Amino acid sequence: MVKAELKPLLERLGIAPSKRLGQNFLVDDQFRAKIIHEADPKPGQTILEIGPGLGAITRGLVASGADVTAIEFDRKIAEYLRTAVVPLGLHLIEADACRVKYAELFPGDFRVVSNLPYSAGTIVIAKLLDLETPPADMLLMLQKEVAERFLAAPGTADYSALTVRIAAVYDGRIVRMVPPEVFYPEPSVESALFALVRKPVIPPQNIRIILSRLARTSFAHRRKKMFKQAASVFGADVIAAAMADASVDPDIRAERVTPAQFIRMAEHIAAHTQNPPETAQDERNEEEDDAPAAD
Repeated sequence: MVKAELKPLLERLGIAPSKRLGQNFLVDDQFRAKIIHEADPKPGQTILEIGPGLGAITRGLVASGADVTAIEFDRKIAEYLRTAVVPLGLHLIEADACRVKYAELFPGDFRVVSNLPYSAGTIVIAKLLDLETPPADMLLMLQKEVAERFLAAPGTADYSALTVRIAAVYDGRIVRMVPPEVFYPEPSVESALFALVRKPVIPPQNIRIILSRLARTSFAHRRKKMFKQAASVFGADVIAAAMADASVDPDIRAERVTPAQFIRMAEHIAAHTQNPPETAQDERNEEEDDAPAAD
């Protein structure tokens, strides 16, 4: 669907693209074809699409014979999809993707292909990382700066708790940059098509949940040493032993600890303590997991 077709359709449906929801509709058929080619959907595969919009990518996924489920928050868009795309074979869930219980929807292997709404991208990805079976792969369009944070190296300003969590599960790459003119309305930020492929061996779910808590706690104040922050949740003795086990200097900041060292610490914590109760910090909005932390 090109811009000349989209704008009259939006007017007919009474839909005004929402900046708050990060609604930027794909209006370039050639770029849409590139996404479908890169995703390479196969008949029978289970694919999740978050924020399908008016179905630009959705139609191509459904046409492949894949079993496609889309989650859409906007009521008017959901109504349109029920009429225009659900009859083609789409499974539609009208819900907030940040609150969906993915483990119940996808108990086995599944893939994610999505033009992720900017407002929800990091929150959704963080939720998917802690599933017992995380997605086999994800092909995502999202903000360029967010994609770069996903791949950031230790010791850089972009390296974050979410970087660590992603690296424990996935190998990632930026497939291509996305020009703003392929969207309507054109976003004010640069975008990227980003691929994550699950590693052959990943830490079990209990280790990844501890890793999540450890990384988020350790990055809460980037300029402070991670020991006191982690010890406030797991205990000083446990953290001291875990850091020694992972060959981590107790005076180090979290931004200089590698994903492999974080994983080793999480494994030590799991082996030497019961899973501690959640703290108020654990319950904070997942989006803050990838935002610059307070000093």
